[in-house]
Amino acid sequence: MGCADEFAGWQPQYLSLWQDDVLLAALPMYAKLHSYGEYVFDWAWADAYRRNGLEYYPKLLSAIPFTPITGSRLLATDDQARAALITALLGVQEASRLSSTHILYPPETEARLLQDAGFMLRKGVQFHWQNDGYDHFEQFLSTLEQKKRKNIRAERRKVAEAGISMRRLPGTDATEADWKFFKRCYDHTYRAHYSTPYLNLDFFLRIGEAMPENILLVIAEREGKPIASSLLIHDQQALYGRYWGAVEHHPCLHFETAYYQPLEFCIEQKIAAFEGGAQGEHKMARGFLPQQTWSAHWLSHPDFSDAVERFLAREGEGISAYVDELNERNPFRAAQR
Repeated sequence: MGCADEFAGWQPQYLSLWQDDVLLAALPMYAKLHSYGEYVFDWAWADAYRRNGLEYYPKLLSAIPFTPITGSRLLATDDQARAALITALLGVQEASRLSSTHILYPPETEARLLQDAGFMLRKGVQFHWQNDGYDHFEQFLSTLEQKKRKNIRAERRKVAEAGISMRRLPGTDATEADWKFFKRCYDHTYRAHYSTPYLNLDFFLRIGEAMPENILLVIAEREGKPIASSLLIHDQQALYGRYWGAVEHHPCLHFETAYYQPLEFCIEQKIAAFEGGAQGEHKMARGFLPQQTWSAHWLSHPDFSDAVERFLAREGEGISAYVDELNERNPFRAAQR
């Protein structure tokens, strides 16, 4: 599908447990030849290995490729099967020559199970929006501090005054032309940041065909022509922001396409949460609040494992202090906190 194969550096190495022909547990994993597309950065660890004449790659990784979303990684029919899966993982680690194992974005309950099994935990921060049963966008705005409300209205007004209209397109209605335009926007954003796009058009066409009911495309148009687009994935509980791009620059177009239109969609569809993706402290001014994320790491080399453990302890203290600081800058009016 244009993303996860041996040529791209993602080699599937799934671990599964069976009883006869019944699948009891599974851990989707990849042997990674690099650290691209992960959103939990270990480049410094890889560089330290290299400077000491050691090989960091390949490594084992459990994550959704290019997708920083929390979800179960230790898939199991019950707690006993999950425990057996972790034991099997430890055996694979000990028997392999791989440098390390990394489980990215598990829920905290699974992260703690991995910690009990000898993994080191790493904290992270994302910014999520919660739908408090809003009936319309203005009702949501009314819960924000006055300055935040004023800024959001001004940003939306700039887009409208530029003659830009917005179209929210369900995946069921998206045409091949819509996907080709989105891919053009996607490529433009990566190149603007001097990076190489990970995903190809075939990937987007395939997800458009396989899961159209879970897709939202937001398309911005000016003078009858599309100029920007964002891609979001959703179920009944949450909307997940994935990619955005534009072929024309207009002030605040990013916020309208990637945040305000999706927020309106959440409110209309009664979707409880909007996860805007990795990083992005600027999201707080638009009603998103910090949420702690987790990853679990095991390194085979004892000296490097000790060094990383000390680093993660210091980093974790910094993350906790950062979250406390962010919470003090809550964008909602005092009565709503």
